Amino acid sequence: MRILIDTNILVSAALFPKSVPAKAFFKAVTPPHHAVVCDYSMEELRRVFNTKFPHKIQDYERFVSIMAVSVEIVSTPPDDESVESETQIRDIKDRPILRAAIIAKADLLVTGDKDFLESGVINPRIVTATTFLEM
Repeated sequence: MRILIDTNILVSAALFPKSVPAKAFFKAVTPPHHAVVCDYSMEELRRVFNTKFPHKIQDYERFVSIMAVSVEIVSTPPDDESVESETQIRDIKDRPILRAAIIAKADLLVTGDKDFLESGVINPRIVTATTFLEM
């Protein structure tokens, strides 16, 4: 199963290694699952740590080194109106992540973002970290 992990899960997993998002991350990188992260999320992760958690850069660096060997980084496709379900996402900043999930053929998108969770997007299936852990 291909699982695209949203930025908010990555941030929480990096900051709180025993949290539900961290457990979901580690489940996603463990076979038979195949974890995918888009380059847009990687940039967003770096930006969040630099602006909101500059005192936690070591946690960021440690987490990114784990990601380097455990996730597939995919390119974020450019804005494309042919991705019909994209308009179901209220926050336009989240739309590139949905595009990446679709292009990467992700089966699941794991997130804590209500815009994704309440969007009604069916493919990929959008679930919380808790739901993913229960699957």
